[in-house]
Amino acid sequence: MALIWAGTDIGKTHHHCVVLDADGKRLLSRRVLNDEPELLALFADVMAIDEDVVWAVDVADGMAALWINILLNHGQQLVYIPGLAVNRAAAGYRGTAKTDAKDAIVIADQARMRRDLTTLRPDDEHAVELRVLTGRRADINADRTRRINRLRGHLTSTFPALERVLDLGNVLVLLTSYQTPAALRRTGRKRLETWLRNRHVRGAEALAEAALSAADRQQTALPGEKITTQVIHALAKEVMGLNEQLAEIDKLIAARFREHELAEVIESMPGIGPLMGAEFLAATAGDMSRYGSADRLASMAGVAPTPRDSGGVSGNLHRPRRYHRGLQRVFYTSALISIRNCDASRRFYERKRAEGKRHVQAVLALARRRVNVLWALIRDGRCYQDGLPVTAAA
Repeated sequence: MALIWAGTDIGKTHHHCVVLDADGKRLLSRRVLNDEPELLALFADVMAIDEDVVWAVDVADGMAALWINILLNHGQQLVYIPGLAVNRAAAGYRGTAKTDAKDAIVIADQARMRRDLTTLRPDDEHAVELRVLTGRRADINADRTRRINRLRGHLTSTFPALERVLDLGNVLVLLTSYQTPAALRRTGRKRLETWLRNRHVRGAEALAEAALSAADRQQTALPGEKITTQVIHALAKEVMGLNEQLAEIDKLIAARFREHELAEVIESMPGIGPLMGAEFLAATAGDMSRYGSADRLASMAGVAPTPRDSGGVSGNLHRPRRYHRGLQRVFYTSALISIRNCDASRRFYERKRAEGKRHVQAVLALARRRVNVLWALIRDGRCYQDGLPVTAAA
């Protein structure tokens, strides 16, 4: 058992560290710059108090990365306490003020009393790189979605017939030059079709026909049309650029994912491709020992129900409030895909539906079973086989 506990309240520019002994007595309290020389000096001062120390933080990545890696590189025991748990625990301590020093005391004291906290371990280079790449992809995709929604809004305000009948994924090239009914009518069907073919647009004939049909249904020029068309042109160009960025980063993620030792095992699961496999590795580093069991991984992924019983009420199951959104996306989305291309998954889903479960409930049940299967595959180092039932327990 450790002799002292050091809790660090993580901040962007400064951290605050408090050290407690076995009786909860404060031995050190210091605000330190998030800079390597100062962090090393803090580390040396704490080790001078006692070398048998457990460190605790309330942030597991990002602005805590430097401090975490300094501790792990020195072979220290480091545990993670979620910020929500710290905030709730703080209510049980004297005083209503909230300061970095008080939060650091709570973190250290919780680490002193609790034995169920997650132990942080060093991530391999693959996991860190995939975490960065998948995070970047999520940002690009969010920017793309935001621009598409704005583009649809502007197009609806000036040319609703075109927005209604066309898929923006196919009409972006068209919108870089033609944004109004009058412009489309002046061009004509043949010229528009030729213009689209020269730019290698798929389904140029059908697109030209749909665009001219929409133009013929709207003869009215709406207020603000001139400036709105300029914005539509700019947004279409931006979305096309973001599409290219997504294609490039998808290739990079797939290449980096397939270099991982578990890539073949993970990708053998029906419904999991390079992108979802990369998100799985980014969240777990492929180290199942961090979770202890498939049940804990399922709980972390938000696909295992949690009971909310009280008094005479029992069997009251709900989706957990705290879970990893990225992991849930991996297991839920891959379960949806597997229903279409995996007979075992489809049979399991149909059985759950026959039992009276709604669609989402049936998919979640399938995702939960797939956690067991993937856990077993990674544990045994073998690939998924068609004969392996999805309901097999780890």
